[in-house]
Order: sequence, then structure tokens, then C-alpha cells
Amino acid sequence: MTGSLRPADSPAGRRARLARLCEKIPGAGSKNDLLDMIDSALSVDAPKGDPGTIETLGKRYRDQIDDVGRVYDRVDRVARKGLPEVWVGDTSVLASEVVSAANRAVLQMGEAFGGGAVVLLTLADALTVARKQDTEGRGKLGQARSSLGGRDGFFDDWHEDDGEEAARLAARSVASDGIELMHKAAVTAEDAVRVAVRDLNKWAAEARAGKMKTGELTAVDKLMLADTGAANAPTELNEILSAGDLERAGQRMDRLSGPDEAAMERMLAQAGSPEERAYLMKALAAGHSVKEIEEFQGKIAGKDPEWLRRHLTPVVTAEDSMDDEGLAQDGSNNNKDSVLFHNQLWIQGGDGSEGTCVASSTVNARAMLDPLYALDLTGGPSGQEDDPDAFRQRLVAEQHRLHTEGEGGDNWTGMGQEGQERIADSTLGSATGDDYRRHDLDSADDRRAILDDVEKAVAEGKPVPVDVSGDTGAHAMMIIGQDGDKLQIYNPWGTTTWVSEDDFINGNMGKASNSELNNAYQVYVPQ
Repeated sequence: MTGSLRPADSPAGRRARLARLCEKIPGAGSKNDLLDMIDSALSVDAPKGDPGTIETLGKRYRDQIDDVGRVYDRVDRVARKGLPEVWVGDTSVLASEVVSAANRAVLQMGEAFGGGAVVLLTLADALTVARKQDTEGRGKLGQARSSLGGRDGFFDDWHEDDGEEAARLAARSVASDGIELMHKAAVTAEDAVRVAVRDLNKWAAEARAGKMKTGELTAVDKLMLADTGAANAPTELNEILSAGDLERAGQRMDRLSGPDEAAMERMLAQAGSPEERAYLMKALAAGHSVKEIEEFQGKIAGKDPEWLRRHLTPVVTAEDSMDDEGLAQDGSNNNKDSVLFHNQLWIQGGDGSEGTCVASSTVNARAMLDPLYALDLTGGPSGQEDDPDAFRQRLVAEQHRLHTEGEGGDNWTGMGQEGQERIADSTLGSATGDDYRRHDLDSADDRRAILDDVEKAVAEGKPVPVDVSGDTGAHAMMIIGQDGDKLQIYNPWGTTTWVSEDDFINGNMGKASNSELNNAYQVYVPQ
């Protein structure tokens, strides 16, 4: 099913409508046509939002930073004193680990308040400018309308003398200036609102421990689960449990029967490391039964954190992954990270030779969501294998299975829209509980309008399929992360990289593939 991108009363809808009038008004060939266009412009709502209220809220956020600083100082004093090897919480985590996690959580809270304050104050300033531009533009349109007088009758419209033509052209010039100002106001407001929504969604997603609403775990347990990252990687870029995982795990924990809840708590308490504990909860978030999770724990029990990362976290984001290192000769980013199991890429066809990009990007995305699925591929039926050649065989077989399920083309090439949406629902939606919906992107305005939904989804840990095209063909990739104005892209050629929002909107997606595949023409967004 195709989703609607630009409701007429949305900021993007108003911007698009005024853009069309900017093109039409300077060419209005009759008085009545010009009057109709002016009336149409004046019927577009002014930028919404009260700058004063938003500014007050931003200052309130900013005022909380000192309070957060005092909390940090108290937690830091506890951390520096040193703690005995005391176990706390239902899942038995070290008190020292809890204090370290609390320390990081307080720092993140301060960043959220500071970042939120900047976002809101910037939005207030932008809306103040936009409302002023809009008012000036409406004034000019009103002036033009008044100078034209009433509408011409049917026969009057047939002939225009020199004086009438001069009056129309003068009014058209004033109206053109007015519509340009209104459009500029709409652009200013829509850009500012989009950035504010993006950043506030990101800060909200990073309030991680609070996402797990269950009463079956202590606050200590929730804090530790939210703070645990994949081994040997920067934690803030590689949390094992996404915001969406934490929320779903809490909901599913509350729905467990008494015996299943006791079994789940027992597994968490017996886990040999914070990483093992987090992967058990990620399995619950992906919809697995307690029995399936018990079998999973039997396979991973006692494994060191690096083994767990290698087998259960396909994509690891490096600290320098967002650095701009320029472009390669094929138009792709030089700064790309390989997605590997040992020396074997997570790549379509096992070596890049097949055209199963839709199925292959979906396989990798499901492995990011579901550690049992990932272990089936990396560890085999026993869960104990560590062989890249055997992994490659299983990876290609799973790509072929999904390609067939989606009724992909012969010789492992291509897949239609219905098939792509079907396997997104069956493979990704079954883990997240979402229905994936296709959105066609026919213009930069369409891509700009869908960004909020895309960025909200990936901030919550829900991957978004994106299809790109060029003169020579098309390709499917996956949007898997977001940071500021950048989107992280997994390419089933076996790499990840980052592109900017501007790249996505304005046809520079070749940075994630090559210069022949620049245009993002559709996405599948979880609803």
C-alpha cells in the first residue's frame, strides 16, 4: 500500500502549494486568473506555532542543565570512591557497573536537555522570521488584489486596453514579490520544524531506560540493559537494545505468564555478562517465546563478549564512520565500513555476483533486529560454529529463500514492489510488530516530506528499506541509523556508510553505492 506524503495542511504541503504559485503568478495572463491565484495563495495557512511559547520551553530546558550537573557530581563522587563486589537488581548486576551506567545516563540527560534547549530556541527564532516574512507577503498580495478591483465579466475578459494591461502587470509584479515572501516563509518554517522534529525524536529515543515500562524489572536492571553495547565498539553508537527493543521487551515481559516470567528472570540472573543479558532481552523484543529463548541461552551461555558481538551483531558502527573522507572514483564515499563475519562479507550472493539486493538487505536488517536469526546464520543449527565458509552458504540460502518468497526475478535478479513490501512485513515487521508501507518519492519535496517518518523509525531501531535508481538500473539498500543530519545506509554489497539528509533529498545517494544510483525513488516505512 502506498502512503500519503504531503497533506495539504502540513508544512511540506503548504511549501509545495506556494512553490507552484510562485511559478504561476508571474505568468498570469488575465486579471481574473491573477485574482484566482492571489486568493489561492491567501487561503494557505500562515506558519503555525507560537514562537514565545516555544522560546519559554527552550529556556526551561536550558535551566535544567545546572540541576543535571549537580546530579552528575554526586554520581561521580560515588564512582570515584570505589565499590565492593555487591550484586544488585533482579538480574544480579555489579553495583560498580550500575554506577558507571548511571554516570553515563546523567551525561546523556544533560546532553538531551542542552540539545533540546538549542533545538527549541532555534525553532522559535526561525518561526519569528517566517511569520514576519509571511505577514509581509500577505500584505503585498492584498495590495495587489485591491489595485485590481473587481473581477471582469465574461465579455470584459475578452479585451484588455493598454491601461488595464499596465494595471494588471503592475499588480502581478507586486503579487509576485508577495508570493515569493510567503514561499520563503514556508520554506523557513518547514525546514526548522523538520530539524526540530528530527532532533527531538532522537533525544526522546535516547531516553533509553525509560522506554522499558515493565514493573517486572528494577530500575537498576533497566538502566543496565539500556546501557550495554556490543563488545569492542563505542557504546553510544552500538547499543545492543535499541529504543524500540527496550519498549517491546518491556511490553512482552508484562504479558508473560507467571511461569514464563519466572523463567525469563532466572535466565537474566544467570547470564554470564551484561552483553548476554541484553541479547536475551533483544530476543524477547523480537517476539520469541521463552522456550526459544531458553534454547538460545543454552547456545550462547559462557561465550565471551567478542564472540557474542561477532555472531549476534552484524553491523558495528566505528567512531570515525561519519568522518568526511571524500569520494572514490565511482562516486561512493571513501569512508565505508565492511560488514563482516570473520573475512566473509554480509553481501548479496556471497560475493556480490547476484541481483538479490532486496532479499539481501532484508536478511541483514532482520539479523540486526533478532539475535536468534543472526545466530542461525553465523553459528548454524548448533549455534557453535565459527566458520565463515559455512556462514556464507547459509547466508546465500536465506537470501534465496526470501527472494523466492518475494517472487523475485529469474536467475536471482530483481524483485517487484509487492514482493518487497511482503518480505518487509514478514521478515522485519514480524520482529517489530509494524506494518511496512511503501511511499513513492517522485520529487525532492516528496523525499523531504518523508524524512521525519524515516528518521523517527531508525531512531527507534527500525530499519527502513530504500530503493535507488539511475539511468542504468535500480538497487535496494537499507537505512539503519540516524545521527544529526546524517543517515546510515547498509548496502548489500557488504558495506555501511553515512549520507546527509541533503544527499537523500537532492539525488546524491550514489555516495552509498555509486554515481549511477543517485535517486531515492521509494522507501518502505514501518507504521
